[in-house]
Parts: sequence; C-alpha cells; structure tokens
Amino acid sequence: MDWLKSRTTAIAGGCLVALIALQGYGFISMRRIVDRMSSLEREIQAVRAQDGTEITQLTSDLSVVTDRMGVTAKELEQARSVAQQLKQEHARTAQRLRTELAAKADSKLVSDFREEATSKLTEVQQDATNKIGAVSGEVQVVRSDLDQTRQALESSSRDISDVKTQVARNATELAGLRRKGERDYFEFDMPKSRKFERIADVLIQLKKTDVRRQKYDIVIQADDNRVEKKDRMANEPIQFLVGRDRLRYEVVVNNVDRDRIRGYVSTPKDKLLSAEGPSFQRLQ
Repeated sequence: MDWLKSRTTAIAGGCLVALIALQGYGFISMRRIVDRMSSLEREIQAVRAQDGTEITQLTSDLSVVTDRMGVTAKELEQARSVAQQLKQEHARTAQRLRTELAAKADSKLVSDFREEATSKLTEVQQDATNKIGAVSGEVQVVRSDLDQTRQALESSSRDISDVKTQVARNATELAGLRRKGERDYFEFDMPKSRKFERIADVLIQLKKTDVRRQKYDIVIQADDNRVEKKDRMANEPIQFLVGRDRLRYEVVVNNVDRDRIRGYVSTPKDKLLSAEGPSFQRLQ
C-alpha cells in the first residue's frame, strides 16, 4: 500500500509539474498570441490607412478612366463617321475612275477614228488634187478651143446680124433681096425622102414635117460635116459655115406642107456652084 501511495504521490507530483509546465507554456503561448494580435491589428490599421489612400487614388483613376472612356467613345463615333465618309468617297472615286477610264477608252476610239479619217481624207485630197491637175490641163485645152470657137461665133454672129433682117418670107421679099445683089439665092421644093438632095453645094434631107405647128426636121451635110436640125420653124434662118474659108450659108423654109417643104438656100456672092436635080434653081 505504501508502495502504491508512493507511486500515486509520484504520479500526482508529476502531473502537477506537468500542469504547471503546461500552464506556463499556455501563458507564453497566449502572450505570443496577444502580441501577434496586436501586431496584426497594427498591420490592419496600416493597411486600412494605405487602402484608404489607394482607394482614393483608385477612385480618382476610375474617374479619369471614365472620362477617357467617354472621350474614347466620342472619338470612336467620330472615327466611325470618318470611316463611313471615306468609304463613300472611295466609292465615288472608284466610280469617277471607271467613268474616266471609259471616257478615255471612248476618246481613244475617237482618236483612232479621227486619225484614220484624217489619213483617208489626205489620200482623197491628194487624189482629188491629182485629178484636178489633170482636169485643169484638159480645161485649159477646152478653154483654148472655146476661145477659138467663141471668136468664130462672134465673127459668125456679126455676119448673121448683118443679114438678120434680110430673111425673105415669100417670093416678093426674095425678089427684093435678089435685086440688092449681095448674095446668091437657090430655091427648092423638097419632099420627105430617105435620100439627100443637093441645093447649091450642100446636101439636104427632109426627115419630118408638122403642118399644124409649121415645124420640120432636116439634115444638112456640107463638106464632111453632117448636122440634124429639129423642130425648126417656118421662116427661121438656119445658118452654118462651109469650106476652109468658113463661108456663111443660110437655109430658110417658107412653107411647111404635108411631107414637103419649100424655101431657099442663101450663099456668098459669085461662089461657083454646080446645079443638080429639078429642085435646084439659081435665082438671077
């Protein structure tokens, strides 16, 4: 029992020591905890103070960011508007370029056509110039011939004018001309025929008569020249030149009957003639 008491006392003592030791450790631990809590509190206060400054700064920064976001949104809207304007301007520019390109293409076609037309016009003008030159030479020849013919006609006109009032319309007037003795006169009474009749030194053929209108058609051959006179009136003188000396002859038909004419041929004075045929007669 003593052993047991001793053992119990020893255990109790040990427990007490352990309890005291445990209390001491707990006190130390508690002290550490209190110190730690105080330190944490101080840190929290410091953090709060720092957080207040940072929050204020963040609030200020947030306000600035908000303002900048408003500006950025406005600038973004302006940028969108500018982009839309640029897009429209680009479309207009593209359309204008297409139009200009089409115009240039058309202008190129017009230019090519103009060059071709100018080239052809130059060729035509050159050809015309050459032809005009050739024609001009021919015109000069014709003009020379016309001048000679005009001179001959003027000479003939003067001669014709001299005897224009000396046309006999009947036997009485013809006798009056004969008495003047300026020209020789040869009467004829000619039927329509396919053959020529010689009057003085010319050949005459009656082709047609129109009694109602007193008109006729004849063919005259002098030297190697033959000419047809159509729709000539009664008492209308037909004048022509004969021989190398271009002597003036004149045919006058006084009466136009059915398929028959009567009249005379007037020739220069004292021209040697040979009479042939019953219709040829020289007036004395």
